[in-house]
Amino acid sequence: MFLSVFDVFKIGVGPSSSHTMGPMVAAGRFLDRLRAAPFTAQGLRATLYGSLAFTGRGHATDRAVILGLAGYLPDRFDADAAEATLMDIAKTKRVSPTGLTPLRFDPEADLRFNYDAPLPGHANGMVIDALDAQGDVIASETYYSIGGGFVVTAAELEGGKAQDEGDPVPFPFKSAAEMLEMARASGLSIAQMKERNEAARKTGPLRQGTYRIWGVMKDCMDRGLRSEGVLPGGLNVKRRAPGILNKLIEERGRNLTAPHVVNDWIGTYAMAVNEENAAGGQVVTSPTNGAAGVVPAVIRYYLDHVPGSSETKVPEFLLTAAAIAGLVKFNASISGAEAGCQAEVGSAAAMAAAGLCAVLGGTPEQIENAAEIALEHHLGMTCDPVKGLVQVPCIERNSLGAIKAVSAASLALRGDGTHFVPLDAAIETMRQTGRDMHEKYKETSLGGLAVNVPNC
Repeated sequence: MFLSVFDVFKIGVGPSSSHTMGPMVAAGRFLDRLRAAPFTAQGLRATLYGSLAFTGRGHATDRAVILGLAGYLPDRFDADAAEATLMDIAKTKRVSPTGLTPLRFDPEADLRFNYDAPLPGHANGMVIDALDAQGDVIASETYYSIGGGFVVTAAELEGGKAQDEGDPVPFPFKSAAEMLEMARASGLSIAQMKERNEAARKTGPLRQGTYRIWGVMKDCMDRGLRSEGVLPGGLNVKRRAPGILNKLIEERGRNLTAPHVVNDWIGTYAMAVNEENAAGGQVVTSPTNGAAGVVPAVIRYYLDHVPGSSETKVPEFLLTAAAIAGLVKFNASISGAEAGCQAEVGSAAAMAAAGLCAVLGGTPEQIENAAEIALEHHLGMTCDPVKGLVQVPCIERNSLGAIKAVSAASLALRGDGTHFVPLDAAIETMRQTGRDMHEKYKETSLGGLAVNVPNC
C-alpha cells in the first residue's frame, strides 16, 4: 500500500476538497477526454448527485464545476481571474477551455442538481455529458469525488483503481500492525520508511516538497490570523481568529496567565486556516479541506511553543502524518460524505498526533498509540454543516481536533507504546460506524445541527 505525502497534502482551493477541488478535477479530466476524442462536441452538461447535490451550493460545487469546465484546476487557481470567467460564462452561455472549440454551457440549464437516489459508487457522484449540435449526448462519464480531492471514474472505482497501484515499495504496510512490524525489523522510524517508499516511487524532491507544503500551510494560517470580516454564504459568521490572537498577544508574559491558555493558541491557529478555507482561499488538504486546520495548527504549536523545536523536523512530521493518512484512507475513509466528520477531523487529528509524537522523539509504538487515541475519541462524529457551508460547526471542530491531537501525543509519550485498543481496530470501527451512520448525518445537511440551528 502506498499513498504519497504529496497526495495527502495537496495544494488547492477552499471550501471543500471533495465538493470543490474534486469536481473541478473531474471536469478537467473530462476536458482531457474531449481533447483526445475523434469527434467535436458542441456543448456540455453536468449533473450532481448525493452529497454533491445536497450541499453543493454551500460548498461552491456549482462554481467549481463551471470553472473546471472552463479549464481551471485547483493547484493553480487564480481567484480574480475566476470571478471574471464566471461573469463571462453567465453572459455568453459558453465555456472556452484551452485546446477545444467554445462549448455551449448555460449554468442555469446545464448544471443540474439531482436530489433523488445517489449514484451507486459513492455519496459524491457526478455525471458529465458532451452534447452535439442537437443537444444529444455523444459522450458521458461518471465521476466520484472520494475525499481529499481524489477523483475516480465509475469504471476505475469498480476495477479497484481507487486503491494503490504503481511500482513496488520497500515497506508496503497495509495496516498499523504491519507498519510496526516493519519498523521493528528494519530499525527505521515510520518517517524513514515512508521516505524510502517515496523514493521508490520517485515522487519528487522530498524535503523541498514538504517544506513547500508547510510554507503554503503557514501562509494560509497567517492570512487567516490577520483577515477580519464576515465569511461568505449567508450565515454571517464572523472571523474570530484575528481577534483571539490579539488578545493572546496582549496577555503574553502575564504572570497570572493560566497554563490551559496554550489550548487557545492551538485552537486559534486551526480556526485561522479553516476561516480561510471557508472564504475560498488557498489551502492544503490535510487530508481534506474540511479538516485542513488540524495538522498545520499542531505544527505551528510545535514550532512556536515547544522548546528546542526546529523546522528541520517538519518533513518528519508530514511523512509520519501521511503514513497514518494512508492507513485510514485505504482501510476506511477520509470522506465526510461517506463516513461523517470522524473521517475528516478524526483522521486529521490522528495524523497530527502521530506527527507531533514523532518529532518529540516518540517510538513507532508510541506514534501508533497517539494516532489511535486521537481517532478513537472522534468516533461517531457526524458531518452536519449548517446551510451546507464549511463554517458551523466545521471551524471549531478543527480547533478542538488540534487540541485533542496534542493531548493524544502527550498521553502516548507518557507510556511505553503498549495500549488496549490497536489503531487498526479504531480505523475498522470508524469504517463500520460510517457504514451504519444514517445518510442525513453524512454531509447532506439533512440532520444534526444543520436542521436544529436557524440558518437564515
